[in-house]
Amino acid sequence: MLEVLTMATATLTSKGQITIPVQVRTALGLETGDRVEFVEMEDGKFSMIAASKTVKDLKGLISRPAKAVSIEDMNQAIAARGAQAR
Repeated sequence: MLEVLTMATATLTSKGQITIPVQVRTALGLETGDRVEFVEMEDGKFSMIAASKTVKDLKGLISRPAKAVSIEDMNQAIAARGAQAR
């Protein structure tokens, strides 16, 4: 069973909008303009997740290749792979 640590309430407007309570915004690290995602869990429950990461936040997630490859080397590798596929 899931333990409830804190509870916050928001009201839905006629336009389908809600204001996220300050304690929830703080806990998720949300700032003006950030996006959130609603993920359906089970039994009609949803989880709200901050989706405010930028491309810059992804820097360093994938390691760089050991050495640089020239365009000519890439073209040769593509041609060789294409020849194998035939």
